[in-house]
Amino acid sequence: MTEYLNLKVGEAAGVLYHRLKEGECSLNQIKTHLSMNGFDSQMALMAVGWLAREEKIILNRESNRWSVLLNE
Repeated sequence: MTEYLNLKVGEAAGVLYHRLKEGECSLNQIKTHLSMNGFDSQMALMAVGWLAREEKIILNRESNRWSVLLNE
């Protein structure tokens, strides 16, 4: 089960990474995009964490709004 979950989080991270190549996204936009690709909101947040851990993204917070962009 753990191996399957890791695989799904990795897949979600890949989908998110390709979306972020198009430009910056808010967390809500990420959740919506990944939902349209078959991933729930918890999986979306895990995908953000995966990419953050690999230093592939930059997280910004302005007021109450989080945004995510690729770390190029």
